[in-house]
Amino acid sequence: MLYRALIRPILYRFSAETAHGFVVALLRFAARMPLGLALLRVLFSPPKSARVKAFGRELPSPVGLAAGFDKEAHIFEPLLALGFGFVEVGTITAHPQAGNPKPRLFRLPKDRALINRMGFNNAGAQAAAARLAMRDRSQGVVGINIGKTKVTPPDQAIDDYVQSATLLAPHADYMVVNVSSPNTPGLRDLQAVSQLRPLLTAVRAAIDAAVPPASPDQRLPLLVKIAPDLADEDIDAVADLALELKLDGIVATNTTIGRSGLASTPAEVEACGAGGLSGAPLADRSLEVLRRIRGKLGPSPMVISVGGIERPEQVRERLAAGATLVQVYTGLIYEGPTLPSRLVTSPRARALDSRLSASSRGETRRAAFARAS
Repeated sequence: MLYRALIRPILYRFSAETAHGFVVALLRFAARMPLGLALLRVLFSPPKSARVKAFGRELPSPVGLAAGFDKEAHIFEPLLALGFGFVEVGTITAHPQAGNPKPRLFRLPKDRALINRMGFNNAGAQAAAARLAMRDRSQGVVGINIGKTKVTPPDQAIDDYVQSATLLAPHADYMVVNVSSPNTPGLRDLQAVSQLRPLLTAVRAAIDAAVPPASPDQRLPLLVKIAPDLADEDIDAVADLALELKLDGIVATNTTIGRSGLASTPAEVEACGAGGLSGAPLADRSLEVLRRIRGKLGPSPMVISVGGIERPEQVRERLAAGATLVQVYTGLIYEGPTLPSRLVTSPRARALDSRLSASSRGETRRAAFARAS
């Protein structure tokens, strides 16, 4: 494969963040070229059999790109053209911030993993809103992931999220409240139900004010993203809260602060320092969290499963376990741009996708998955 044999070795000669910046620049250039996006679609589009319904739209595939790759909402159009069913941009904060000092992104090739402590580096919600306002919404589904500005005191966190939601909601197909990154001090404390309830309530009100729904069933979808490191009882509490507040879904999961079971040496891991671990080592826990959440939620709301997905059989497994959709990120770094389409083009993946049916709210019919298992 060209990417593994030639492109990846070249990219890996550079630091992870430098290589990422080069890829972003390349995709921005491709988007500006005449017929550039059209060519990407010809080369990378998934098969028609992979189409699903979610967010009130038909998606080309159940495989989306997780937040973190397109932090600044610069390249969502070429990413959609690479065959992703949907793209989640961000995490975006209310105010611009530089993020944590470099180096802050590291590869663990032996584990097919990344460690990052980026720290929500972005130009702020106003700048992102200006870019997103120019997009052609017919070209694909774009979600917006919002987080807390680092310098915002905890007692002002709600206002910070509300400011982002107000600016960005008019340009989103769905929104995600990120309270689970390990790289913003105190952020994960917001996962406690006592703090999460008023936060999500306020964000929901801000979204409805910014994008008034014609009816309760036509609200802009709102989801919350949780960490894999939550205790099982806390996962249950978030799921109960999602039902109580009638959230549209849960994104499970973010990166982990755990380091157990890695093939990399302790010295290699220690050299990376603090940060969230993503990639293959997260797969088992992410699947466990998915199953637990679906068991608590019942058939709805939606669950977007993310963490360690890099093979078609993993997509099938997540969908069978109750995921409405899945997302990848680290797998893209290791497998390259053909990953989105390859995840849904194996015979087993096609067999399942052809039976996948969902409502306009992204509520998957679980019985089809049970029969396909």
